[in-house]
Amino acid sequence: MMLRYALRSVRARKAGFLGAFLSLMCAAALITACGTLLDTGLRGTIRTERYAASPVVVSADQYVRRTTVKHKKGKTKVKHKAKPIAERAWLPESLETTLARTPGVARVIPELTFLAQPLTPAGTGGRTAYGHSWDSAALTPYRLVTGSTPRAATDLVIDRDFALRARLRPGDRLTVQSTQAPRVYRITGIAAPTTPVHHQTSLFFSAGEARRLAAHPGQVTAFGVLPAKGTSADRLRQAITTALHQPTARPGTATSLSPTAPLGSTAQVTSGDARGPVEFLDAATARTRLVSIGGAMGGTSLLVAVLVVVGTFVLSVQQRHRELALLRAVAATSGQIRRLLGREALIVGTVAGVAGALLGLPLGGWLYDRFVALGAVPAALQHTTGVVPPLAALVATALGAWTAARVASRRISRIRPAQALAEAEAEAGAGAEARTKAGTKSTRTRLTTRAGLTRGRLLAGLVLLAGGVVLVAVLSKLRTEPASTPVTFLAVVVLSTSVALLGPLLVKAAVLVLRGPVRRSGPTGRLATANLRGNAVRMASVATPLTLLIGMTCTVLFIQPTLGDAARAQAREGVRADWVVASQGPGVPAEAARQLRARHDIVTEVVRTTVRVGLDKYVAQGVTPAGLTRTWDPDVTAGSLDGLTENTAAVSELAADQLHLKPGGTLKLTLGDGTPATLTVVAVYARGLGFGDLTLAHDLVARHVDNPLASSVLVSTPRTQTQLVTTLREFPGVRVLAPTAADSLQARRQQANAEVNYLAMGLVLAFTAIAVVNTLAMSVAERVREFALLRLAGATRRQVLRMLRIEALSVVLLAAALGSGIALAVLTAFSIGMTGRAAPSVTPLVHVTIVAVGAALALVATALPGRAALRVRAVTVATARE
Repeated sequence: MMLRYALRSVRARKAGFLGAFLSLMCAAALITACGTLLDTGLRGTIRTERYAASPVVVSADQYVRRTTVKHKKGKTKVKHKAKPIAERAWLPESLETTLARTPGVARVIPELTFLAQPLTPAGTGGRTAYGHSWDSAALTPYRLVTGSTPRAATDLVIDRDFALRARLRPGDRLTVQSTQAPRVYRITGIAAPTTPVHHQTSLFFSAGEARRLAAHPGQVTAFGVLPAKGTSADRLRQAITTALHQPTARPGTATSLSPTAPLGSTAQVTSGDARGPVEFLDAATARTRLVSIGGAMGGTSLLVAVLVVVGTFVLSVQQRHRELALLRAVAATSGQIRRLLGREALIVGTVAGVAGALLGLPLGGWLYDRFVALGAVPAALQHTTGVVPPLAALVATALGAWTAARVASRRISRIRPAQALAEAEAEAGAGAEARTKAGTKSTRTRLTTRAGLTRGRLLAGLVLLAGGVVLVAVLSKLRTEPASTPVTFLAVVVLSTSVALLGPLLVKAAVLVLRGPVRRSGPTGRLATANLRGNAVRMASVATPLTLLIGMTCTVLFIQPTLGDAARAQAREGVRADWVVASQGPGVPAEAARQLRARHDIVTEVVRTTVRVGLDKYVAQGVTPAGLTRTWDPDVTAGSLDGLTENTAAVSELAADQLHLKPGGTLKLTLGDGTPATLTVVAVYARGLGFGDLTLAHDLVARHVDNPLASSVLVSTPRTQTQLVTTLREFPGVRVLAPTAADSLQARRQQANAEVNYLAMGLVLAFTAIAVVNTLAMSVAERVREFALLRLAGATRRQVLRMLRIEALSVVLLAAALGSGIALAVLTAFSIGMTGRAAPSVTPLVHVTIVAVGAALALVATALPGRAALRVRAVTVATARE
């Protein structure tokens, strides 16, 4: 019975439910899109290309592993944790003998993969270029289509796709920047893969040249193992696993050689789809990034959606106040009212959830494509679309709608029928106060109008406000970006929710402040003031999404500049060099630095990486120790950089606090390629934000990274820029910059990196903007009878529209003050925690633009429905509602 009535109610009030439907549909689309990203990170396929012809691949373990054993109440708990390393781990070449003797093995092919960037105007078409030995071409396999194999050190075979794009053919010369100085090679042949290769460009060198460029003597990237006739890939994998003294693993899974062996000597045996992550290390790392992005976006979207949808249903219930009061007057119980509204919400939420989930699937695909285009996710990680994200969005939307309806109906379902009718009349314009009688006892009750605030709502608002303050306080203590970023956006949402609950009080306070200026605008201003005071709940519902929009937008746009500007400021203060040598390619070769030193310049090569201390990740850099203090000053607060060698390290104050280190202490870490190292701390410095948490010797770091080229070279010299350019003329793409120009280049790179974050939160902001327009339009559409009464009382259309504009601008001023205040508090706390200073980077022009956009949305969303409402004849509206 109640479900049938709910269906009829929804069918009869399509326009009334349109606002809730749009909000729920957008929420479902956003949650579905975020869910597909999360699903891709968890289940996305990474198909192999390079190892397509090798059923089994043996490679080094790419994880730092830790096993902890806890004894509690007579029970032993063993936990295994693993974290990925930043660079490619290598295997000992001697392992080939063990593999070749394994039963079922027909051939073992060693593989070398290393940096090899062709320097041509055509580039590589967006593909990453790798160098290999021609001996390993059979792993794909690649076949020569023209020319001959490379034999001399300067011979080179290129793949056909690159040859067509760069218009190269055998006999042409090609300059390649690899791990050493750039070198000119003669193209001897062009090869084509027999299986599709879409995500990389392959350059094949002679065996000796490949070993020289790989720069890992006695080590290989991986082994491709071909089975003997009649041996399946699964049997071969099991045999190799047994030969390496490891338990048998399931097909397609990785197996470590020994959990207690040094990471650099461990091996994993993979087959099937598990070969892809071995080949595309960046794609495997991108899984974690997508899970993080999808989870953060999805969580924020869900919180924002709940906040917006609750406000939407509050307005919807207010529009039906008279109808619900009549139902109460004809003996409908509180439970029946709540069930009616809940089932209506479930109907609307289910339909909106289905529509939103269908829209969210292509939206998720577009988001993935944009992340690939920005370089945040490699194309090798294939986008995955399962049934879980849309189903989760549907359930979340329906449940959110039902919860919002129950919250919105809480008060109307509890008041007495006579009081409900009296309030309905008061809200329709009959007065702000009435008297009622209940039972045989006569009382005088001041009815709660739209400016009222229940105890429960007040208490919840104060609790959330206190929770937001606590989050801001916690944020000021967090000193790492992964820890502080989620708390930052959570604090904005929690504080905005407290604004939603305390909104009527805030609207009243705003009216007191704005009453004087607004009333000077004449009768329409006085009428707008009266409407703001008498309809505070409605105005609070309008101000909430606008506050969230301004607060969230300011936080998203200013959080990265706050961190980036502080880091660049530390870098500017710490660079003492006269010139900075940078590269437009993969980096500055070591040979360029050697040539500068030959002229008696002080040269500091800087190479960057990420290391693990335990399972914790730290940004590290390797610098040349000789003459370091002449070019670089990280603001040493303890110890001295004079003792920096391959056996020592300097650490930032943050790392020193976290790891409990001081000069003379021992630092145990895992280098980028998984090699363990034990170093002695010789210095602690303050400028860790600008220079990284750990500083090691350049040669130590360069031996354990995929790209040993310097990201920058600091030069202290009396020579001019022109003289330095002349010295480095044989190195293509190398530029000599003043420190200020290098700082500007770094700022542009930071802006490019920030685009990923802007895209990630841009959809949440777009959803919030839609909610602002939707809520404002619903608020205006509700007031058709009020406008008709004003018209009958002598007000012109222009005066009514002016009143609406004054109300909208008043709400915008309130939302701008609240949203800006929330963003400023959160950004200040973020700045204190991350930089040690209460100095968030806020661009006034950008902030004014954000507020102006919010004001424009509010005015448009108010004016258009207002004009539509005023087209209906006032007498017709008044007669229809009587």
